[in-house]
Amino acid sequence: MSSKLEQLKNMTDVVADTGDIEAIARFKPLDATTNPSLLFKAAQLPQYSHLIDESLASANHDVGLASDYLAVAIGAEIVKLVPGRVSTEVDARLSFDTHATLNKARQLIELYQAKGVDRSRILIKIASTWEGIQAAKQLEQEGINCNLTLLFSFAQAVACAEAKVTLISPFVGRILDWHKANTDVQDYDSVTDPGVVSVSRIYNYYKQHGYSTVVMGASFRNIGEIEGLAGCDRLTISPQLLQSLQDDQGQLTRRLDASIPTDAIEKLSYSEAGFRFAMNEDAMATEKLAEGIRNFVADQINLEDLLRQRVQ
Repeated sequence: MSSKLEQLKNMTDVVADTGDIEAIARFKPLDATTNPSLLFKAAQLPQYSHLIDESLASANHDVGLASDYLAVAIGAEIVKLVPGRVSTEVDARLSFDTHATLNKARQLIELYQAKGVDRSRILIKIASTWEGIQAAKQLEQEGINCNLTLLFSFAQAVACAEAKVTLISPFVGRILDWHKANTDVQDYDSVTDPGVVSVSRIYNYYKQHGYSTVVMGASFRNIGEIEGLAGCDRLTISPQLLQSLQDDQGQLTRRLDASIPTDAIEKLSYSEAGFRFAMNEDAMATEKLAEGIRNFVADQINLEDLLRQRVQ
Protein backbone atom coordinates (compact mmCIF):
# COMPACT_ATOMS: atom_id res chain seq x y z
CA MET A 1 0.00 0.00 0.00
CA SER A 2 1.19 3.52 -0.75
CA SER A 3 1.91 6.00 2.03
CA LYS A 4 -0.83 8.17 3.49
CA LEU A 5 0.85 11.14 1.83
CA GLU A 6 0.48 9.57 -1.61
CA GLN A 7 -3.11 8.55 -0.82
CA LEU A 8 -3.86 12.10 0.32
CA LYS A 9 -2.46 13.53 -2.91
CA ASN A 10 -5.01 11.43 -4.82
CA MET A 11 -7.93 13.19 -3.12
CA THR A 12 -6.56 16.58 -1.99
CA ASP A 13 -4.04 19.07 -3.36
CA VAL A 14 -1.13 19.02 -0.92
CA VAL A 15 0.67 22.29 -0.17
CA ALA A 16 3.95 22.67 1.74
CA ASP A 17 3.65 25.07 4.68
CA THR A 18 7.28 26.16 4.73
CA GLY A 19 9.90 28.50 3.34
CA ASP A 20 12.46 25.69 3.34
CA ILE A 21 13.31 25.11 -0.31
CA GLU A 22 14.97 21.76 0.43
CA ALA A 23 11.85 20.43 2.17
CA ILE A 24 9.71 21.47 -0.78
CA ALA A 25 12.01 19.65 -3.18
CA ARG A 26 11.78 16.53 -0.99
CA PHE A 27 8.00 16.30 -0.63
CA LYS A 28 6.99 17.60 -4.08
CA PRO A 29 3.76 19.45 -3.13
CA LEU A 30 1.47 21.15 -5.64
CA ASP A 31 1.85 24.59 -4.04
CA ALA A 32 3.80 26.22 -1.24
CA THR A 33 2.84 28.88 1.27
CA THR A 34 4.95 31.11 3.49
CA ASN A 35 4.33 33.69 6.20
CA PRO A 36 6.53 36.06 8.27
CA SER A 37 7.18 33.36 10.88
CA LEU A 38 8.39 30.88 8.25
CA LEU A 39 10.45 33.51 6.46
CA PHE A 40 12.12 34.49 9.73
CA LYS A 41 13.09 30.86 10.30
CA ALA A 42 14.30 30.47 6.72
CA ALA A 43 16.37 33.66 6.93
CA GLN A 44 18.38 32.13 9.79
CA LEU A 45 19.48 29.17 7.65
CA PRO A 46 22.96 29.53 6.14
CA GLN A 47 21.84 28.38 2.69
CA TYR A 48 19.75 31.55 2.33
CA SER A 49 22.50 33.97 3.35
CA HIS A 50 23.13 35.03 -0.23
CA LEU A 51 19.45 35.86 -0.72
CA ILE A 52 19.58 38.15 2.29
CA ASP A 53 22.60 39.98 0.93
CA GLU A 54 21.00 40.32 -2.49
CA SER A 55 17.74 41.58 -0.96
CA LEU A 56 19.49 44.21 1.14
CA ALA A 57 21.47 45.40 -1.86
CA SER A 58 18.35 45.60 -4.05
CA ALA A 59 16.53 47.57 -1.34
CA ASN A 60 19.49 49.89 -0.76
CA HIS A 61 19.62 48.61 2.85
CA ASP A 62 16.02 49.63 3.62
CA VAL A 63 15.15 46.69 5.90
CA GLY A 64 11.40 47.02 5.42
CA LEU A 65 11.72 46.89 1.66
CA ALA A 66 14.45 44.24 1.92
CA SER A 67 12.04 41.92 3.74
CA ASP A 68 9.73 42.15 0.71
CA TYR A 69 12.64 41.46 -1.63
CA LEU A 70 13.60 38.45 0.52
CA ALA A 71 10.04 37.08 0.53
CA VAL A 72 9.94 37.38 -3.25
CA ALA A 73 13.44 35.94 -3.66
CA ILE A 74 12.52 32.84 -1.65
CA GLY A 75 9.17 32.65 -3.43
CA ALA A 76 10.86 32.83 -6.82
CA GLU A 77 13.08 29.89 -5.87
CA ILE A 78 10.07 27.91 -4.66
CA VAL A 79 8.20 28.59 -7.92
CA LYS A 80 10.89 26.58 -9.70
CA LEU A 81 10.05 23.53 -7.56
CA VAL A 82 6.25 23.46 -7.51
CA PRO A 83 3.88 23.13 -10.47
CA GLY A 84 1.33 25.41 -8.84
CA ARG A 85 1.51 28.61 -6.86
CA VAL A 86 3.40 30.24 -4.03
CA SER A 87 1.64 32.33 -1.39
CA THR A 88 3.43 35.47 -0.20
CA GLU A 89 2.06 37.49 2.69
CA VAL A 90 1.33 41.19 2.99
CA ASP A 91 2.86 42.84 6.08
CA ALA A 92 0.46 42.03 8.93
CA ARG A 93 0.81 45.59 10.23
CA LEU A 94 -1.42 46.59 7.30
CA SER A 95 -4.24 44.22 8.29
CA PHE A 96 -6.70 47.04 9.06
CA ASP A 97 -5.78 49.31 6.15
CA THR A 98 -7.41 48.41 2.84
CA HIS A 99 -5.55 51.03 0.79
CA ALA A 100 -2.12 50.12 2.18
CA THR A 101 -2.82 46.41 1.66
CA LEU A 102 -3.70 47.09 -1.98
CA ASN A 103 -0.48 49.00 -2.53
CA LYS A 104 1.69 46.37 -0.84
CA ALA A 105 0.06 43.53 -2.80
CA ARG A 106 0.62 45.32 -6.10
CA GLN A 107 4.23 46.01 -5.12
CA LEU A 108 4.86 42.33 -4.34
CA ILE A 109 3.44 41.34 -7.72
CA GLU A 110 5.68 43.89 -9.43
CA LEU A 111 8.72 42.45 -7.62
CA TYR A 112 7.80 38.96 -8.78
CA GLN A 113 7.30 40.11 -12.35
CA ALA A 114 10.71 41.82 -12.26
CA LYS A 115 12.13 38.36 -11.49
CA GLY A 116 10.26 36.86 -14.42
CA VAL A 117 7.55 35.23 -12.30
CA ASP A 118 4.07 35.71 -13.72
CA ARG A 119 1.29 36.79 -11.36
CA SER A 120 -0.59 33.59 -12.23
CA ARG A 121 1.99 31.69 -10.12
CA ILE A 122 1.46 33.83 -7.00
CA LEU A 123 -1.20 34.12 -4.32
CA ILE A 124 -1.10 37.23 -2.14
CA LYS A 125 -1.80 36.31 1.49
CA ILE A 126 -3.91 38.75 3.46
CA ALA A 127 -5.37 38.51 6.97
CA SER A 128 -9.14 37.87 6.96
CA THR A 129 -10.12 41.17 8.55
CA TRP A 130 -12.98 43.13 6.99
CA GLU A 131 -10.41 45.53 5.51
CA GLY A 132 -8.29 42.66 4.21
CA ILE A 133 -11.27 40.97 2.57
CA GLN A 134 -12.26 44.23 0.83
CA ALA A 135 -8.70 44.64 -0.44
CA ALA A 136 -8.76 41.07 -1.75
CA LYS A 137 -12.06 41.73 -3.53
CA GLN A 138 -10.45 44.62 -5.42
CA LEU A 139 -7.23 42.71 -6.13
CA GLU A 140 -9.18 39.77 -7.58
CA GLN A 141 -10.90 42.18 -9.96
CA GLU A 142 -7.42 43.34 -11.04
CA GLY A 143 -6.31 39.78 -11.75
CA ILE A 144 -4.23 39.43 -8.57
CA ASN A 145 -5.30 36.24 -6.84
CA CYS A 146 -5.46 36.11 -3.05
CA ASN A 147 -5.12 33.68 -0.16
CA LEU A 148 -7.09 34.90 2.87
CA THR A 149 -5.30 33.69 5.98
CA LEU A 150 -5.91 33.76 9.74
CA LEU A 151 -9.45 32.57 9.10
CA PHE A 152 -11.23 31.16 12.15
CA SER A 153 -14.94 31.87 11.76
CA PHE A 154 -17.82 30.98 9.48
CA ALA A 155 -18.50 34.71 9.03
CA GLN A 156 -14.98 35.23 7.66
CA ALA A 157 -15.47 32.33 5.27
CA VAL A 158 -18.81 33.70 4.05
CA ALA A 159 -17.39 37.18 3.48
CA CYS A 160 -14.42 35.75 1.56
CA ALA A 161 -16.70 33.73 -0.69
CA GLU A 162 -18.89 36.75 -1.36
CA ALA A 163 -15.73 38.71 -2.25
CA LYS A 164 -14.83 35.94 -4.73
CA VAL A 165 -11.35 35.43 -3.35
CA THR A 166 -9.34 32.62 -4.89
CA LEU A 167 -8.51 30.71 -1.70
CA ILE A 168 -9.02 30.73 2.07
CA SER A 169 -6.77 29.23 4.76
CA PRO A 170 -8.84 28.30 7.83
CA PHE A 171 -6.50 27.55 10.76
CA VAL A 172 -7.47 24.15 12.11
CA GLY A 173 -4.94 23.70 14.89
CA ARG A 174 -5.33 27.16 16.37
CA ILE A 175 -9.08 26.59 16.71
CA LEU A 176 -8.27 23.41 18.64
CA ASP A 177 -5.76 25.34 20.80
CA TRP A 178 -8.43 27.83 21.83
CA HIS A 179 -10.97 25.16 22.76
CA LYS A 180 -8.44 23.28 24.87
CA ALA A 181 -7.49 26.48 26.67
CA ASN A 182 -11.04 27.74 27.21
CA THR A 183 -13.21 24.67 27.77
CA ASP A 184 -13.12 21.60 30.00
CA VAL A 185 -12.76 19.25 27.02
CA GLN A 186 -9.16 18.23 26.32
CA ASP A 187 -9.48 15.07 24.25
CA TYR A 188 -10.71 15.21 20.67
CA ASP A 189 -10.55 12.76 17.79
CA SER A 190 -10.49 13.49 14.07
CA VAL A 191 -14.29 13.71 14.00
CA THR A 192 -14.91 15.92 17.05
CA ASP A 193 -11.86 18.21 16.69
CA PRO A 194 -13.42 21.73 16.56
CA GLY A 195 -11.02 22.87 13.85
CA VAL A 196 -11.96 19.91 11.66
CA VAL A 197 -15.65 20.55 12.33
CA SER A 198 -15.27 24.23 11.36
CA VAL A 199 -13.46 23.55 8.08
CA SER A 200 -15.86 20.74 7.17
CA ARG A 201 -18.79 23.11 7.60
CA ILE A 202 -17.12 25.75 5.41
CA TYR A 203 -16.28 23.17 2.74
CA ASN A 204 -19.86 21.86 2.64
CA TYR A 205 -21.29 25.40 2.57
CA TYR A 206 -19.10 26.40 -0.38
CA LYS A 207 -20.00 23.28 -2.35
CA GLN A 208 -23.72 23.57 -1.64
CA HIS A 209 -23.87 27.17 -2.83
CA GLY A 210 -21.51 26.85 -5.77
CA TYR A 211 -18.68 29.09 -4.59
CA SER A 212 -15.43 28.64 -6.49
CA THR A 213 -13.24 29.79 -3.58
CA VAL A 214 -10.78 27.04 -2.67
CA VAL A 215 -10.79 25.77 0.93
CA MET A 216 -7.26 25.05 2.15
CA GLY A 217 -7.03 23.78 5.71
CA ALA A 218 -3.93 25.05 7.52
CA SER A 219 -2.10 25.10 10.86
CA PHE A 220 -2.36 21.44 11.81
CA ARG A 221 -1.40 20.12 15.22
CA ASN A 222 -1.48 16.40 14.43
CA ILE A 223 -2.04 13.80 11.73
CA GLY A 224 -5.59 13.16 12.95
CA GLU A 225 -6.67 16.64 11.89
CA ILE A 226 -5.29 16.06 8.41
CA GLU A 227 -7.01 12.68 8.16
CA GLY A 228 -10.25 14.31 9.33
CA LEU A 229 -10.12 16.66 6.34
CA ALA A 230 -8.96 14.19 3.69
CA GLY A 231 -10.76 15.21 0.51
CA CYS A 232 -10.71 18.94 1.25
CA ASP A 233 -9.75 21.07 -1.76
CA ARG A 234 -6.25 21.67 -0.41
CA LEU A 235 -4.32 21.19 2.81
CA THR A 236 -1.13 23.08 3.65
CA ILE A 237 1.08 20.92 5.84
CA SER A 238 4.39 21.43 7.66
CA PRO A 239 7.43 19.35 6.64
CA GLN A 240 7.29 17.45 9.94
CA LEU A 241 3.72 16.28 9.37
CA LEU A 242 4.40 15.63 5.69
CA GLN A 243 7.17 13.28 6.82
CA SER A 244 4.82 11.52 9.24
CA LEU A 245 2.29 11.01 6.46
CA GLN A 246 5.00 9.71 4.16
CA ASP A 247 6.16 7.23 6.80
CA ASP A 248 2.63 5.92 7.50
CA GLN A 249 1.55 3.04 5.26
CA GLY A 250 -1.96 2.76 6.73
CA GLN A 251 -5.28 3.22 4.95
CA LEU A 252 -6.51 6.82 4.51
CA THR A 253 -10.27 7.30 4.28
CA ARG A 254 -11.78 10.21 2.37
CA ARG A 255 -13.83 12.40 4.74
CA LEU A 256 -14.96 15.29 2.51
CA ASP A 257 -16.58 14.75 -0.86
CA ALA A 258 -18.55 17.38 -2.78
CA SER A 259 -20.48 14.67 -4.61
CA ILE A 260 -22.07 13.38 -1.41
CA PRO A 261 -25.11 15.40 -0.19
CA THR A 262 -24.88 16.93 3.30
CA ASP A 263 -27.33 18.78 5.53
CA ALA A 264 -28.43 22.07 3.98
CA ILE A 265 -26.72 25.22 5.28
CA GLU A 266 -28.54 28.55 4.85
CA LYS A 267 -26.86 30.97 2.47
CA LEU A 268 -25.64 34.11 4.22
CA SER A 269 -24.26 37.52 3.30
CA TYR A 270 -22.71 40.14 5.57
CA SER A 271 -22.59 43.91 5.55
CA GLU A 272 -19.61 45.44 7.33
CA ALA A 273 -21.69 45.97 10.47
CA GLY A 274 -23.06 42.43 10.30
CA PHE A 275 -19.60 40.97 9.82
CA ARG A 276 -18.15 42.89 12.75
CA PHE A 277 -21.04 41.85 15.00
CA ALA A 278 -20.70 38.18 13.99
CA MET A 279 -16.99 38.33 14.79
CA ASN A 280 -17.74 40.01 18.11
CA GLU A 281 -20.07 37.14 18.98
CA ASP A 282 -17.36 34.58 18.22
CA ALA A 283 -14.82 34.90 21.04
CA MET A 284 -12.54 32.22 19.61
CA ALA A 285 -12.31 33.84 16.18
CA THR A 286 -11.87 37.35 17.58
CA GLU A 287 -9.11 36.29 19.95
CA LYS A 288 -7.25 34.03 17.52
CA LEU A 289 -7.37 36.57 14.69
CA ALA A 290 -5.95 39.29 16.94
CA GLU A 291 -3.32 36.92 18.33
CA GLY A 292 -2.36 35.72 14.86
CA ILE A 293 -1.86 39.26 13.58
CA ARG A 294 0.23 40.15 16.63
CA ASN A 295 2.42 37.07 16.16
CA PHE A 296 2.95 37.72 12.45
CA VAL A 297 3.82 41.34 13.23
CA ALA A 298 6.31 40.20 15.87
CA ASP A 299 8.04 37.86 13.42
CA GLN A 300 8.02 40.54 10.73
CA ILE A 301 9.83 42.82 13.16
CA ASN A 302 12.21 39.99 14.07
CA LEU A 303 12.96 39.49 10.38
CA GLU A 304 13.64 43.20 9.92
CA ASP A 305 15.89 43.19 13.00
CA LEU A 306 17.83 40.27 11.53
CA LEU A 307 18.24 42.16 8.27
CA ARG A 308 19.27 45.29 10.17
CA GLN A 309 22.04 43.34 11.89
CA ARG A 310 23.41 42.35 8.49
CA VAL A 311 23.62 46.02 7.49
CA GLN A 312 25.66 47.04 10.55
